[in-house]
Amino acid sequence: MNPVANSHSFNSFAEFYPYYLSEHQNDSCRRLHYAGSTLVVLLLVYVLLSQAWLWLLALPLVGYGFAWVGHFFFEHNKPATFKYPLYSLMGDWVMLRDALTGRIRF
Repeated sequence: MNPVANSHSFNSFAEFYPYYLSEHQNDSCRRLHYAGSTLVVLLLVYVLLSQAWLWLLALPLVGYGFAWVGHFFFEHNKPATFKYPLYSLMGDWVMLRDALTGRIRF
């Protein structure tokens, strides 16, 4: 695990995001995050259009399931979600945006 996270409490998302990216250096891990986030959006659209509200319960499983597989099997680290849940959720979406806009490697 990144030593910065062990010794530091982040005061802002801007401070946290470089650490977040350092925990997502493996291409497969990042791509699994992107897949999970994309599926969350698609599932949310489906729920809104179909009004099948029970499917909302699957959102965390879909989003976090893909991400956690990436961390445990490819990145070999503990997901930031466990220690920084809000910043980690924000990081997922900012990292996806950064990949789609070419700011970081897809």
